[in-house]
Amino acid sequence: MTFRWDIILEYAPFLLKGTLLTIGLSLSGIVLGTALGLMVGLGKMMRNRWLALPFNAYVTFFRGTPLFVQILLIHFGVVPLFSGETNAVAAAVIALSFNAAAYIAEIFRAGIQSIDKGQMEAARSLGMSHVQAMKYVILPQASKRMIPPLGNEFVVLIKESSLAAIIAAPEMMYWGRAMAGQYFRVWEPYLTAAVIYLILTISLSFLLNRLERRLQTE
Repeated sequence: MTFRWDIILEYAPFLLKGTLLTIGLSLSGIVLGTALGLMVGLGKMMRNRWLALPFNAYVTFFRGTPLFVQILLIHFGVVPLFSGETNAVAAAVIALSFNAAAYIAEIFRAGIQSIDKGQMEAARSLGMSHVQAMKYVILPQASKRMIPPLGNEFVVLIKESSLAAIIAAPEMMYWGRAMAGQYFRVWEPYLTAAVIYLILTISLSFLLNRLERRLQTE
């Protein structure tokens, strides 16, 4: 078998654009998913079970159904419902963010509940409100414990962004499939995509490990 470097060079500009979009989709999913996940996680912790019910249902749905299906539902159903027409990139961002938020919500919940209850009681005894105690006392401590699982979720999110190719979002895997379809080759496009994904995930893991070590020394 001859490995054809020429078709990789031919598609290099498209793969570069696809990689940049992959990074954009992943970062958007991380930022929006983290913000939404924090709200959902706090919602799940409410003592009133009826108020917590929608948050529990959200987590159950997005953790219990495949991301593949969620992308299709949002692309062909949700986005056109609000805009009148679909948009692959917007649908991918929404689906990745909503899916990640369900997992991140559980990470936040577990991290917050791992802090001794006495910390909250001590903060309240000093005159802090519940929100202030959560912001200045609980979350700073919990965040150090949440970095490893959050890092794992962010790495997973980068890899799952490849599913956006099924709705023709022009990210990296989309161009890899285009290369495979044009030349009826398998090794070149998919090995190239695998190497790029590996570089992205290793880079993110390195940065998160550095952050974790830095926080542990503080």
